[in-house]
Amino acid sequence: MNTPINLSFRYTESDYARALRAHYATHLRLLTDIASIAVVAAGGAYLWGLPGQHWLGVACVVVAAVFALLLIAAFTIVPKWAFRREPKFLDDYSLTFSPDGIHFRTAHMDSQLKWDMYSRAVIDASSYVLYYGTHHFTVIPRRAFLDEGQRQAFDQMLERHIPRITRRGK
Repeated sequence: MNTPINLSFRYTESDYARALRAHYATHLRLLTDIASIAVVAAGGAYLWGLPGQHWLGVACVVVAAVFALLLIAAFTIVPKWAFRREPKFLDDYSLTFSPDGIHFRTAHMDSQLKWDMYSRAVIDASSYVLYYGTHHFTVIPRRAFLDEGQRQAFDQMLERHIPRITRRGK
C-alpha cells in the first residue's frame, strides 16, 4: 500500500507516560530487579535479628528500600516529570507516513525523515514507540489513528521499513 497515512495529534501526559513506561519495561530487567530487591531485603531482615549483624541487616534493608523506591519512581514520577519539563510536547503534531519517509511538522519544526533513521519499534496497547538511537524515540499514540484500517495500514508500513519490532501486551 502506497497511500500516505496522515496523523494529527497533541500529546497528553498519559500518552507520554505510557510510552516511557513501555520503554523502561523493554530496557530494564524488571523481574531480576524485583527478585534482587526481595533477596537483599530478606537477607537484611534475617541479619537484622542476629547479634553482631544488626547494622549489616539494617544496611541491606535500607539499600533494598532505596532501589525499590527508584524502580517505583521510574514508572510513576519520572514519566510525568519528563513530559512536564519538555515544552515540545505541548505542540500540535502533524505526521505523514509514506513509503519514502515521514514528514514531521509542528509549530517549531518541519522535517522530512527517512525510514532508516528508525532502528526498531515497541508497540503496546496504547502507543507505538519508534527508536532512533538507543534512548531516543518518537511516540505515536494509538488514539491518533482515524480508524482500525488506518492503524493496520500503519502496521504494514512499519513491518516494511523498521527492522526490529517488539509487540507488548496488545
